[in-house]
Amino acid sequence: MSATPTPAKKSRFSRKKKNEASGATAVDGGEPGRIAQIKTLYTLASKQNPRIPLYLIGAFLLGFVVLLVIGIAIQHPIYLGILGVFLGVILAMLLFGRLAQKAAYGQLEGQPGATSAAMSGLRKGWYYEQEPVAADSGRARKMSEMQNAAMVFRAVGRAGVVLVGEGPRGGATKLLESERKRVSRVSGPEVPVHTMRVGEGDDAVAVSKLTATMTKLPKKLTDAEVQAVNKRLRALGGVKPPIPKGMDPRAARPDRKSARGR
Repeated sequence: MSATPTPAKKSRFSRKKKNEASGATAVDGGEPGRIAQIKTLYTLASKQNPRIPLYLIGAFLLGFVVLLVIGIAIQHPIYLGILGVFLGVILAMLLFGRLAQKAAYGQLEGQPGATSAAMSGLRKGWYYEQEPVAADSGRARKMSEMQNAAMVFRAVGRAGVVLVGEGPRGGATKLLESERKRVSRVSGPEVPVHTMRVGEGDDAVAVSKLTATMTKLPKKLTDAEVQAVNKRLRALGGVKPPIPKGMDPRAARPDRKSARGR
């Protein structure tokens, strides 16, 4: 008599990934491939800027035509024409990356948690908090009312501590000053504490320019000092920001790693 096959035992160590926007958990292998990701980015970017296809065609033709003309001039049109195709594709892909990034930042403008999404683009050496370290939601009780909430996000790098506020100008400015005093008491007088606000106005920084503005700040700390300050601030803890149930600033961006030096 044949034995009944035993069903394969699932490993308790199988890797799973969590969809941050929906809270669902998917097993490895369920993520879209590179081509699917590019297609999704292209669709989203085209909705934000319908002229993107024309820009990409123009970039391709620029690289192709330039090398083709040179090839004709030196009597090697086929060889340089083939190289022109590759150059055109490279130029189009580079331009697409810039346009897709610009479109993504455009979608973040005015959204709660846009600062956290922008900080995910910081380069190696920065430590940032994905969730706000301080918030004042006022009378907001649900997500649709969070547009009027003031929040402060924190990052630590060689420039020191950077506090970024978002929300109404008055509320964000007041919250930034309160958090600056709180951080200064813990970090010490030798650690610079910078404050800035994202939004509109002469005294604000656009979301698309936030990371560039932060990286241009003068470097005052060593890598070891940055790690020490970050640990000191993370150990500070504090009262949980009064954010309505269901508020997840991280949902504003598609993919982020934990708050760590990158």
